[in-house]
Amino acid sequence: MDINKAFGNALKKSRKEKKKTQEDFGIVSSRTYISSLERGLQSVTIEKLEEIAAVIGVHPMILLYRSYCIKDGFKSGEKIIEILKNELLLEKATALKE
Repeated sequence: MDINKAFGNALKKSRKEKKKTQEDFGIVSSRTYISSLERGLQSVTIEKLEEIAAVIGVHPMILLYRSYCIKDGFKSGEKIIEILKNELLLEKATALKE
């Protein structure tokens, strides 16, 4: 699945779980923009991702995590958590060597 569509699905799912409407994002964006993100028609910027996540009440990484789980077809998030854990451990080891 395309990452924009996956992000849109993750955004919509997260928004509905927190019982937010598209109109609730009016302080950071228009309903039309949120709708176009949810339909995968536009890409979100990092700044906008942070603002949208704040309205929903989740960390921005949660929206990205859910997006990549959907994109990569993971039924549970365990596989992506394992991937992240391994990469973060490598990152930490590299930083310690510097």
